[in-house]
Amino acid sequence: MKKVILLFLFSISLASNAQQQNTKAGTEFYQNPIFVGDYPDPSIIRDGEDYYIVHSSFNYYPGLLIWTSKDLVNWKPVTHALKKSVGSVWAPDLVKLNNKFYIYFPANDTNYVVWADSINGPWSDPIDLKIGNIDPGHFADDKGNRYLYFSNGDYVPLSKDGLAVAGEGKHVYDGWKIPSDWAIECFCMEGPKVLKHGDYYYLTVAEGGTAGPATSHMVISARSKSPLGPWENAPHNPILKTNNSSEKWLSKGHASLIDDAKGNWWMVFHGYENGYYNMGRQTLLQPVEWTKDGWFKMPENSKTEGAIKKPAGKTIKSTFSLSDSFSGSELNPQWQFYNQYEADRFKFTNKGIQITAKGNGVGDSSPLLCTPSDHSYSAEVEVEIEGNATAGLVLFYDSKLYTGIAADKENILAILRSWQFPTQKGVNQRKLFLRLEKQEQLVSMFYSINGRVWTKIENSAEVSAFHHNVLSGFMSLRLGLSAVGEGKVTFRNFNYKPAN
Repeated sequence: MKKVILLFLFSISLASNAQQQNTKAGTEFYQNPIFVGDYPDPSIIRDGEDYYIVHSSFNYYPGLLIWTSKDLVNWKPVTHALKKSVGSVWAPDLVKLNNKFYIYFPANDTNYVVWADSINGPWSDPIDLKIGNIDPGHFADDKGNRYLYFSNGDYVPLSKDGLAVAGEGKHVYDGWKIPSDWAIECFCMEGPKVLKHGDYYYLTVAEGGTAGPATSHMVISARSKSPLGPWENAPHNPILKTNNSSEKWLSKGHASLIDDAKGNWWMVFHGYENGYYNMGRQTLLQPVEWTKDGWFKMPENSKTEGAIKKPAGKTIKSTFSLSDSFSGSELNPQWQFYNQYEADRFKFTNKGIQITAKGNGVGDSSPLLCTPSDHSYSAEVEVEIEGNATAGLVLFYDSKLYTGIAADKENILAILRSWQFPTQKGVNQRKLFLRLEKQEQLVSMFYSINGRVWTKIENSAEVSAFHHNVLSGFMSLRLGLSAVGEGKVTFRNFNYKPAN
């Protein structure tokens, strides 16, 4: 009984900001997810005792935020590797080779690479590899020859420096046949990752579709004596999947394998949390074990939602927080603009971050966004409006769907599913405070003239359907600051608080 109680106490360690910290001194267990909120398509490497991870960044810029850890559970941000907008950035692959770092990624119907001499940057501008397909997976053979695998089972050779495609593609893998009576979204092979372990190369892919039915996504493995195939499918396939829609973690897939400093092996992957699809795909971690005949599989008693013994390594402390006074001189790592990063559009003053207004509505205003890390929370911000600008505090899915509260020089405005209208007229305040309170899927909206006495407007929103299975796009519901119209808006003292 004492052991059961101990496991339970470890399992209720809570998430802090963008990833679950599990920082209680002496804790030997962790609870998934290791990144709370929208952190899909993880790609991970180990460099000595340091781990680095990157995720899909889609239309959010600056993009490709790199994180570091020493225990695979507690993470802190390093830098964004991508500032130039090239479209929606999907499933990247992070690589270290010959003392240089690379990230390969698809966007805008082609594939790109950025590189750096140090993980801290500076990172190069994106280089167009001038080849289509998605989900590039880099690998090098024992002679240093470099290749990219793609989601369709093809590979292409790369130049020695890894910055250009050096030949025609070849098809070498057809995936694992999914039983016809399984409930899946599509065959949709994707996310190829190649590693060498012992005498074999191992190809890990996702199949079944990344969303749709809860049982769609799955992890598939194959191996070969050559990195170019032919590939033999694992007898344990699927290595990991959601078996039914009652589980806590749905659509589990898109895995990368990593060994820790003690020689133990782990799998990072993503999944949707049951009941919280609008948080996006969250990053999960589980151990894997190698069989005597050279395959890897999940340990019999390992469960994604259970208390899991932590990997070896020191716990690093992170100061990462969604709250921001905007009193610094540069954009903190939690913030990304939607669609475009325009360095000349914002500046830091002694009053906060001043953003030049643009667009006719929130959808085309490139709002400044961050990723919520809780089911329920409050967020508030102080705004100062100049000219004919409208300031907003919003929950933003994409340019067509968002909700929240806004203010212009005369009125308080409600935004319900992109429908914006005055709800409190004649306020006549250019300096005021805006607040959103989210309790599960219900969002209430408030404003204040002095930051102490708050007025709740009559309008509330229900946001449970703001997710990919309804809207497509693979986006999530993010918190945002918008500056719309003509003029400028200064934001300061953004305060994010998890709700009990």
